[in-house]
Amino acid sequence: MYKQRGEKLWFIPDGYIPEISSGGLTSHESICVLNTSSEEALLRVTIFFEDRDPMEDLMVVVGARRTKHIRTSSLHKEGTPIPVGVPYAIEIASDIPIIVQYSRLDSTQAENALMSVMAFPIK
Repeated sequence: MYKQRGEKLWFIPDGYIPEISSGGLTSHESICVLNTSSEEALLRVTIFFEDRDPMEDLMVVVGARRTKHIRTSSLHKEGTPIPVGVPYAIEIASDIPIIVQYSRLDSTQAENALMSVMAFPIK
């Protein structure tokens, strides 16, 4: 049996899917999850906005002893995606401890920018 590492609750306060891209790369964001456990992790993702109700109960499964890169543009609630060009924040709640990193590729200009940070864990 593999040891569970990480935390069950994570926050990413700065989410934003750019409306435009330039060149051959599409601007995007990813929630990068590492599950070191011998059991799969069930994640419940909530997206918070400044001026509207949250998108709740976006469910994602990460296999045992696996990593998963979840593009935020792939998250939908009843067929509705996270809107582009709108700031948001992310809560990730897992049924077992996981490790979460957040990455953004901004290709809105010819000079691409890549940002990657660890999410904020709650014990």
